Amino acid sequence: MTAGFAEALLDARRPVIMELKRQDADGRDLFGGRSVARLVADYQDTGAPCLSVVTGRWFGGTRDLLREVVEATDLPVLQKDFLTRRSQLVQARESGASAVLLTAGLLPRSTLGHLIDVSLRLRLTPFVEVTTEEEIRRLPRAEECVVAVNNKDIATRERGAGDLGRSTSLLPAVLSSGTRCAVSAGAIQRPDDAARLLREGFAGVLIGTGLLRAASLPGWLDDFDARRGAGREPAPPAPPARRPADRATTDTWR
Repeated sequence: MTAGFAEALLDARRPVIMELKRQDADGRDLFGGRSVARLVADYQDTGAPCLSVVTGRWFGGTRDLLREVVEATDLPVLQKDFLTRRSQLVQARESGASAVLLTAGLLPRSTLGHLIDVSLRLRLTPFVEVTTEEEIRRLPRAEECVVAVNNKDIATRERGAGDLGRSTSLLPAVLSSGTRCAVSAGAIQRPDDAARLLREGFAGVLIGTGLLRAASLPGWLDDFDARRGAGREPAPPAPPARRPADRATTDTWR
């Protein structure tokens, strides 16, 4: 598995991929006037092992957003978009991404295999999103990929509450694929749900809207830590982050 993104997640005491997404599936703003630099600094302050950046237009994203995030952090960064061509993977690498989203449901097996091969040659971690057992069965080189169950449906542009039961039901197949890094992504709003998914056997969770809408990011994550179970070591303090000029002077997230 490519060094960087996956290893950061596997080694994390708080294995939460924290996502920057400008708007939700219904077009509602999620940044709330916060700058990219401030969001990145807040995520770093709370110990994010790696970040996800949604560049897809459904969610108000652009490639410039990816570049802004990469410039503001040394953490590994995942580009989330509908990537279907080699040239897009090259652009992701040139923009500083460490991992790229490949959506199994959109790609024929041969194309998916080709894009995984290209990603690995470019030293990008393939972050392969699945929603069915069939997609998992036809996944090549799973042992070199992050395999992520998407709890929402792209057919409906990921509108609606999603189904966390999909992660639970597909986890055995994901683990049987050979991946070392199984992730549950999407529709995770509450700390107890995130903690439960890790207890079930996921190596990490990816959360965007749930964190961006939290009244307090540190409070959400402290609750998550507490619900993971007694006896765990607390997450270590994050290294000092760059402090943008517009950063709030209070400890509030919003």
